Amino acid sequence: MRIRSCLAALSLLGGVSVATLTAPSASAAPCSDIEVVAARGTFEPGTLGFIVGDPVYSALQKKLTGKSLSSYKVNYPADLSPTSAAQGNADLVNHVNGQASACPSQRFILVGYSQGANVVDNSIGISSAGAVVGSPIVATLPASVEPKVAAVLLFGNPIRALGKSVTGVYQSRTIDFCAKGDPICESGGNDVGAHLGYSADADAAATFAAGKV
Repeated sequence: MRIRSCLAALSLLGGVSVATLTAPSASAAPCSDIEVVAARGTFEPGTLGFIVGDPVYSALQKKLTGKSLSSYKVNYPADLSPTSAAQGNADLVNHVNGQASACPSQRFILVGYSQGANVVDNSIGISSAGAVVGSPIVATLPASVEPKVAAVLLFGNPIRALGKSVTGVYQSRTIDFCAKGDPICESGGNDVGAHLGYSADADAAATFAAGKV
């Protein structure tokens, strides 16, 4: 019930008029120094994601002043369909592979919130199957691209409720925020509002990423 309440709250946010959102001024430069690849949460509005992607991108713009920044919003439904996260997984991997080929010097910061964290988990080889709005892995970033991923920023990550986390080669480059009581990432969590408050962690996430770039 609490999990459904969280997703329902995000659905209501999805009805917010775009005119009321403060979107980042994301550059469309094809070969920026750093590309922020953001997977939004279920029903989350915003340019890259109202709760996480947009505030994180804005914070990164302030932290990485000596580097050019661009962004990519993972193209996937971000709904409750059983294939939603898998579609995001495939799109993220396809996009990053294409960028890595077109822009050999470009590095990436991967951002995922809620279902978007499942998308990122799968893309770096950590299955979200069995998690809330998760899916089996359908694609992973190849070993040739792995060194280009500077940081992985995760928020309200559903695999945490299964006792899982990012391990392996990406572990030291990953920061994974789970607010106390968040029922999406904390088993037994009962604070629906906690899942909607990750904008407060944008600066900490950007600071972490800046230390990895």
